[in-house]
Amino acid sequence: MPIATRIDPIDARAAQLARERIDQLTKPVRSLGRIEELAVQLAGIAGNPMLAGTYERRVVLVGAGDHGVTEEGVSAYPSEVTPQMVGAFLAEMAAINAFARAVDAQVYVANFGVAAALPEHERLFDLSVGKGTKNFFREPAMSDASVREALGAGATAFERLRERTPVDVLALGEMGIGNTTSAAALICALSGADAEEIVGRGTGVDDAGYRRKLAVVRAGAARCDRNDWRACAREVGGFEIIGLAGAMLAAASARVPVVLDGFIVAAAALLASRIEPNATGYFIAAHRSQERGHAVVLELLGLKPLLDLELRLGEGSGAALALPLLEAAARMVREMKTFAEAGVATAHEEPALS
Repeated sequence: MPIATRIDPIDARAAQLARERIDQLTKPVRSLGRIEELAVQLAGIAGNPMLAGTYERRVVLVGAGDHGVTEEGVSAYPSEVTPQMVGAFLAEMAAINAFARAVDAQVYVANFGVAAALPEHERLFDLSVGKGTKNFFREPAMSDASVREALGAGATAFERLRERTPVDVLALGEMGIGNTTSAAALICALSGADAEEIVGRGTGVDDAGYRRKLAVVRAGAARCDRNDWRACAREVGGFEIIGLAGAMLAAASARVPVVLDGFIVAAAALLASRIEPNATGYFIAAHRSQERGHAVVLELLGLKPLLDLELRLGEGSGAALALPLLEAAARMVREMKTFAEAGVATAHEEPALS
């Protein structure tokens, strides 16, 4: 499926009207902080200042893929963990499943490039671009054709979701041993940031592993032209990272809000924003990860996280936990009354004398 090449900006007029109404609700002005900002953004996405949607039909899509760069000892876990964890997601026994049940969300998995064969499952979309990427420390992670295919696979995953179930909001997560290395290299490549600012410990590598990871990220990013997103994706990208970028673009083109999880999903969002800058208006940062570079990439995207829970798991865990906040923001706009509607005196009015 072709990726979205043009995405309309969010509706500035609807956002402004929502802002004006929120400022007149029965509360001190701006006293609900980020929830108010979220409601304004949702109004712009929906093109409706009264936020008629409920955001109750919640879907989490976990993109999965393997990374050849694990050959360099950049992860504390072996690549075999990727398909094992996909199995855990499908068996509904991982953290993301527990959190999704808590917030009444459905979990689906998209296989964008897991090295091992995966069994068929009703909640698994098999859209594999290849059996893991190549080792980007020694050669490009993939071909230009694979970049295009991975983006298209992400768009297809979103459309298949919508064929299965209505989607008011899309939360994104990931699974792929080695993907913090790929994400860090992609962020460095696209932004020009130094590896020291971006590279963290990922799954918990020791000091020697961290030094190897720094060297690997620097080597891969050094081959990239930050003004050429295709080259950056080809040289250091991951199939699941690029696939998630494709899903984001498809969701934005359908005016569906996209709730981002942590560091790896943020790297995908940075790539998507370089492909189509208007997509960023549809992105909601769920939380700030403990991974070192996450705050940096959120700043690059101009996003403020809703939560800070000291998470660093991935899987879409932080994105799932933020989902009820969208419903809360919409209910605030629809269900609260303005001072005039409620017949409540404002702070600037003198009470009537009896």
